[in-house]
Amino acid sequence: MKLIVNGEALEVEATTLDALLKELDYEGGWLATALNGDVVPAAGRAEFRLSEGDRIEILSPMQGG
Repeated sequence: MKLIVNGEALEVEATTLDALLKELDYEGGWLATALNGDVVPAAGRAEFRLSEGDRIEILSPMQGG
């Protein structure tokens, strides 16, 4: 399936947001996700089905100072 992830076109096997995070090696509970501009809570990621052309944003915290 073709998706746009963080502005980059990708071809993936995942069919849910949770599976996509695993496929792309995103781990940990400190991620924020949005699907087509709508925030998806961590608890709901396994239920969110992806569709061709969906836009996903994945944000992880960064340290800085």
